[in-house]
Amino acid sequence: MKHLDITIKGKVQGVSFRMSTKAVADQLGVCGYIKNADNGDVLIAAEAKGALLDMFLDWCNEGPEKAEVTSVESHEGELKNYRNFEVVKKNFLW
Repeated sequence: MKHLDITIKGKVQGVSFRMSTKAVADQLGVCGYIKNADNGDVLIAAEAKGALLDMFLDWCNEGPEKAEVTSVESHEGELKNYRNFEVVKKNFLW
């Protein structure tokens, strides 16, 4: 198992990126969360086996049909042992 913190830049808000990503994560068995950042980026915490994360990252580079991904940055982090993949709505505690 591996943990990645992923930042996706481009036209990635308002194009169903979060919901599409959740569907792909659920299909691949990736756990974690996705949320919109205030600066227009999308932030993802993802955990799965290495090969599954590679497939997930490949999808993140494309995104849904209306998205225009300009860059995807990922960094390995400490495992958090998420149980599923969640779409995080606005949270005033962040």
